[in-house]
Amino acid sequence: MSEDSPSSPPERRSWLERLSLAFSGEPQTLDDLVEILRDARANGLLGADTLKMLEGALSVSEQQVGDIMVPRSQMVSLPLDAKFLDLMKLVVESGHSRFPVHGEDRDEILGILLAKDLLRGMVSDGGPASVRELLRPAVLIPESKRLNVLLKEFRLSRNHMAIVVDEHGGVAGLVTIEDVLEQIVGEIDDEHDDADEAKLIAAQADGQFLVDALTPIADFNEQFGADFDDDEYDTIGGLVTSAIGHLPEAGEELSLGRFHFRVGRADQRRVHTFVLSVHGPD
Repeated sequence: MSEDSPSSPPERRSWLERLSLAFSGEPQTLDDLVEILRDARANGLLGADTLKMLEGALSVSEQQVGDIMVPRSQMVSLPLDAKFLDLMKLVVESGHSRFPVHGEDRDEILGILLAKDLLRGMVSDGGPASVRELLRPAVLIPESKRLNVLLKEFRLSRNHMAIVVDEHGGVAGLVTIEDVLEQIVGEIDDEHDDADEAKLIAAQADGQFLVDALTPIADFNEQFGADFDDDEYDTIGGLVTSAIGHLPEAGEELSLGRFHFRVGRADQRRVHTFVLSVHGPD
């Protein structure tokens, strides 16, 4: 028995360790870890916002750029040969701060234009002769790049935007540092995203109206004496988007009866505002 005793404890400890691991609740996968975090939330150890951010931070390591990018069809890009004033109008209407600039072909991305660089160029004496002089280098990345890797590259390079290319080298979309951070902290509203509930419809000096896309159709009808049906859609944004047939980008236009809608601001998720012209009855 004395000869067997030295060998038996290691086998017993190894078995006990395996048994303990099976019942200890220690996470073996990311899903296990998320479940533990949710239990901590249920027990009052974590707040709801904290749990959401932790889940977002964990998901970033598993997501790819292609999962969150703004697709090519919804990109607001600027043509190189456009006049400065026309470019400024597009910049103001879109509400963005960075824009890909392309040549004759939209796959020919020549660089990134910052709104502040355009503004400086327009007001400075002896400013640039062309937009090309204001462009910053464009960063090209594949759709398969992991978000955690991209976030680190953004931080190190201080770039805030990258152009996403497909396997054939064509433009597939774009992604910004804000898009990545929103996967962690949730949607980030800026000064352009604030909807003033009291001013969903605002008259402009030129006789047009700035209409928030979240304006209820019933309120729109009451304001303008319209008779749009609100059985299928609740908001004017839903109605116009359905009539256009796809999620529109800034600048797209549509006429519905005596109402002419031009998309003022939109992102990859929804339309935010319309510029509305109201025509008199025929």
